Amino acid sequence: MTYPLRKEAMERFMRLFQRAADEGVPEHTAMTLATVHPDGRPAARTVLLKDVDQRGFVFYTNRRSRKGHDLAATASAALCFHWHALASQVLVEGDVELVSDAEADAYYASRPRLSRLGAWASQQSQPLRDREELAARVEEYDQRFPGEDIPRPPHWSGYRVIPRFMEFWYAGDGRLHERERYELPAEGPGSRYLVNP
Repeated sequence: MTYPLRKEAMERFMRLFQRAADEGVPEHTAMTLATVHPDGRPAARTVLLKDVDQRGFVFYTNRRSRKGHDLAATASAALCFHWHALASQVLVEGDVELVSDAEADAYYASRPRLSRLGAWASQQSQPLRDREELAARVEEYDQRFPGEDIPRPPHWSGYRVIPRFMEFWYAGDGRLHERERYELPAEGPGSRYLVNP
C-alpha cells in the first residue's frame, strides 16, 4: 500500500529532480551515499541515481565493494542530493534491498561495453598493484567476451533505498533555510512537519 504522504514526498522529489535535469544542473543524478560498517564506522561516497519511483531510489555497484559489505551487514543507508544551482537539498534515510535480477540485467545490458567489462575486471575497493593490473584484467575479459553478449557478473547488482525519512531543504537569506521533513514508516500514514533551520 502506498500512503498519501509517501506518494507526496516521492512526487515532490521527482519534480525537483526533473527541474535539476531541465535546468542543466551538472551531474544532477549524483548523490552522496552513506553506509555504516558493522563496527559502527560510517563511510560516504558519491554514486549515481539510476532509477527512482514510488518504491525508492536505485543505484548499482559491485556487491563485494566496501559499500556492498556494509549494506549486507546493516541493510540501511542515507542519501544526500545537493543541487547548488537550485539552492536545494534532499536528505533520504531508509532500508535497503537488492533490486530484482530482471531489473539488474536490464540496466547492465544498457551500459557501454567497456563499463560491462569493467564490472567483471574491477575488484572494487580491493588493493590494486598498479593501473596495468587493472588494464590486464580488462583485456582478459575483453578476450573472454569478444562480442556484445557480456553477462552480468553475479557479484554486480543494484540496491534500492526505501525511504523511511525524507527532508527537503531550500536555502534562505541569513541562513534561515526552509526545511520540511517527512517521516515515512513502513506501515502507517507517517507525518510531515517543518524543522528549525
